[in-house]
Formats: sequence, structure tokens, C-alpha cells
Amino acid sequence: MSQTIKLANPAPLGLMGFGMTTVLLNIHNAGFFPLDSMILAMGLFVGGLGQVCAGLLEFKKGNTFGLTAFTSYGFFWISLVALLFFPKLGLSEPTSAAFMAWYFIMYGIFTGFMFIATLRGNRVSQFIFASLTVLFFLLAARDLTGSATIGVIAGYVGIICGLSAIYDAMAQVINEQYGKEVMPLF
Repeated sequence: MSQTIKLANPAPLGLMGFGMTTVLLNIHNAGFFPLDSMILAMGLFVGGLGQVCAGLLEFKKGNTFGLTAFTSYGFFWISLVALLFFPKLGLSEPTSAAFMAWYFIMYGIFTGFMFIATLRGNRVSQFIFASLTVLFFLLAARDLTGSATIGVIAGYVGIICGLSAIYDAMAQVINEQYGKEVMPLF
């Protein structure tokens, strides 16, 4: 007789790490606060390490999409913090805005493909990945053009994207706790 082990859903952890960190960074991008150690720490640990852990737990559950999404975006946050922090430590030269644009373009392309995968899922996940795709391309456009206005628009898109991920995370937790749909994912 084999015993089935029920594994917890790691997606809310990854979504909260992504959502909270995305909101905080984009409050900066929208022009409300300067980039400071709180955003960098959230990016490194909550957005970065938290999502990588969630992705590895998705692997254990056999979820290729969750593994790919959470580990890729977790490493995005870790690499972004490194790109911003390494020059301050004298470990590298700052990356030019044009080359940073390519960093965002590559993640935009990746996210566009991930969006296609969400078309078999719920509308909230589709919105998260669609808005994230737009966000990455707006950040690339900001860096290519030097337009502060595009950066502010990107900030607002990022805040909305991050809040939608927070909603998704809490919907999954609350719906599971109540054993029914309390917060719809559409």
C-alpha cells in the first residue's frame, strides 16, 4: 500500500515575492521614491531567493511552467540587484542604458512566450504575464530613448502588474483555506 504525500502549493510564495518586489521597484520607477537598500534587499531576497525556492518546489510538483517562471524571474531579480550593486562595489563598470535595454528586451521576449502558455490558464495569470511583457518593453524603450515619461508609465504598469500577482497569490491561499472560490481567478 503506497501513501500519497500532498504537497503544498508553492505558487503563492513565488507570486507574493514577485508581486511585492515588483510593486516596490515600480513605485520607484513611477517617481515616488528613490532606489534604496529596501528595494535592493527585497529584490535579492524576496523577489530573488523567494521565487527561486518557489520554482524549485514547483519542480518537485512536476510543474514545468511554475519551475520556469519562478526560477527565471527569481534570477532576474538577483541579476538586477547585481547589475545595480556591482559597480558600487567596484566589481564592474555600470552597464550602459542601451545595453540594459537589451536585458529588458530579452526578458520581454521570454515573458511574451510565457504569456502564450498562460492562455490555457486563468485570466489573472494571463493579465500578469501580459502586463509584465508590456512592462519589460516599456523599460527597454525608456533605456533606449532616455525618456523619463516612458519610465513613469512603466512604473504605473509595474505597480498594476505587481498588485495583480499579489491578488493571484492571496486568491490561491484564501480559496484553498476555505475550500471554495472566495476570490475568483476568472
